[in-house]
Amino acid sequence: MSENLVIVESPAKAKTIGKFLGSKYKVIASNGHVRDLPKSQLGVDVEKNFEPKYITLRGRGDVLERIRKEAKNAKTVYLATDPDMEGEAISWHLAEILKLDTKSKCRIEFNEITSQTVKKSVKAARSINMDLVDAQQARRVLDRLVGYKISPILWAKVRKGLSAGRVQSVATRIICDREQEILDFVSEEYWNVSASLKYKGLRKPIEAKFYGYNGKKTELHSEADADAVIARAANCNFVVADRKVAEKVRNAPAPFTTSSLQQEASRKLGFTSKLTMLVAQQLYEGVDIAGKGATGLITYMRTDSVRIAEEAQKQAAEEIKKQYGERYVPAKPNAYKGRKGAQDAHEAIRPADSSLTPQMVKASLSNQQFKLYKLIYDRFLASQMAPAVFETNAVVFDAAGCTFRANGVRTIFDGYTAIYTEGRDDVQEKDVVLPELTVGEALSAQKVDKEQHFTQPPPRYTEATLVKTLEERGIGRPSTYSPTISTILERGYVQREKKQLVPTELGFIVTQMMKDNFEDIVDIKFTADMENKLDLIKDGEQPWREVIADFYGPFSKTLEKAESTIEKVVVPDEVSDVVCDKCGAMMVYKMGRFGKFLACPNFPDCRNTKAIVEKIDVPCPKCGAALIKRKSKRGKPFYGCERYPECDFVSWDKPTKEKCPKCGAMMVSKVGQRGAYTMCTEKDCGFVVRPNRKANEETANEE
Repeated sequence: MSENLVIVESPAKAKTIGKFLGSKYKVIASNGHVRDLPKSQLGVDVEKNFEPKYITLRGRGDVLERIRKEAKNAKTVYLATDPDMEGEAISWHLAEILKLDTKSKCRIEFNEITSQTVKKSVKAARSINMDLVDAQQARRVLDRLVGYKISPILWAKVRKGLSAGRVQSVATRIICDREQEILDFVSEEYWNVSASLKYKGLRKPIEAKFYGYNGKKTELHSEADADAVIARAANCNFVVADRKVAEKVRNAPAPFTTSSLQQEASRKLGFTSKLTMLVAQQLYEGVDIAGKGATGLITYMRTDSVRIAEEAQKQAAEEIKKQYGERYVPAKPNAYKGRKGAQDAHEAIRPADSSLTPQMVKASLSNQQFKLYKLIYDRFLASQMAPAVFETNAVVFDAAGCTFRANGVRTIFDGYTAIYTEGRDDVQEKDVVLPELTVGEALSAQKVDKEQHFTQPPPRYTEATLVKTLEERGIGRPSTYSPTISTILERGYVQREKKQLVPTELGFIVTQMMKDNFEDIVDIKFTADMENKLDLIKDGEQPWREVIADFYGPFSKTLEKAESTIEKVVVPDEVSDVVCDKCGAMMVYKMGRFGKFLACPNFPDCRNTKAIVEKIDVPCPKCGAALIKRKSKRGKPFYGCERYPECDFVSWDKPTKEKCPKCGAMMVSKVGQRGAYTMCTEKDCGFVVRPNRKANEETANEE
């Protein structure tokens, strides 16, 4: 009999924790949720005070059987699921299945997976927090009522496969509203006038911009306005009318929350929210580090807190002093104030051990893991560093009554910027250094130029700016941002164009239908208020069934009205340039289980369908025809010849144009633990090329 059984969510975490706890503990994984509401029905008994009906998830039977067997043979069972609301609910479900006393000290949690923290958590075991469980149940039941009651109406009135949701519908509305702003925007003309001023000893001229007349700001709305400025200023001296020098202190940014991590990973690394959370999960649960084994590298990644433990601050100060010197350590550790409404249940996202620098673990990480760990590490260290100090220099010039301005900045002390600068969604102008000009000093202009501009509409949302907006408006919580964006993309309400999120015609139609018939569901303030009510449940201040009942009364009446008044909407299909080879019609784009495909518009008379062909610029090695990207029945991409079935070439890996320098065979792109590389397809050759490394034949069979 094992003395102690510890149940975690993932096998990776089980491996890491098992290493810390030793032989007296057996650690097994539940593989996430084990029970949930059924997919085939509502699963909530509205008549019996919204009683949820939980069932064992498909495919979890064997896992549960093993957990029951191990629990029966264990003296003590500890539930060590994730340290958040959802993790608390999973622990409760496991306790219910195993018939554990939820008031017993069976629940342990840790914000970081390190030996010291894990061992401490066992000693600090507690009972299951039923307020957190009830808050999660309330969210689950509320989302199920909204989704399962409204979605069938969308199926009947628009098309099958659509869905509505408490958070996803609001997110779609926000994107659609922004697109409407862009469509309604009326651009206005304006002009800028700038002067290039010569100054002794400077190789580059000073760039000064027109501000107004006699110190009063003036807008230039036409070319005639710009020409009037040039006519007055072009042949005049530019006299220094005023000069102000000041010192500016820029404080370090706060460490990452879930939201800010997703935003910055999008800006700096080009990661989607989904990819960011997937890689962060890997770093949290543990990665095999050479010489150390399975090691958790970061703290828990679902948090809205900017709080840092005192011990972590001390370790960061030691590392900063070691890497950058005493000057970069602030006299007092930096502390940050969280946004209003933040839960502050956990620390901010930070390295579990600041002494493990990104370069030290790089060889053990995949390219994506390294990039994200470095981003988190650098941001955390920067958050505990001294401020950056700059000298700002603002100069005002007068040229025959025309006021021009030039601004410069000089770094006095780089502070935290020695390791980190924040990414931006907009392009920032580069700072310039101005000479020490004196009032009354006159400069001549090399040239005075005009430039026409037009006011621009507000930008479309990117994943980063959408996450920021959702957080600022109190829509959803850290764990919901990534799945929300994934859902609205998968449903076809929004599509990604480069980095921008653009609503489709379907997105507009569904959003308008929701506005007309379910105003509260897509109302931003209503949704934010509902989040606050759900938080009251978490804090033990309101019964969860009461919150659901208050919502469901008015909602059920709205449903009845909507079912009878909403008219059928026909969403026109997007016509392609592909001709149906069976009946000659122009095929249209349809959305299916595995994404977009081509279908004949004459269905059901013609049932012809085709996959959307994505050609790659590589010839087939067998016949020389084009290679195209396809998807298997399970949705996995592969590459095959366009002449199939006449030519049967196929490859799971993406072929490249390069030929193997050793044997002349085709090379393919692959991704391994240490990042991307290319490899020869000839088994007996095994030639491999890794970026920034010499070609190495001996590593060919690594994958």
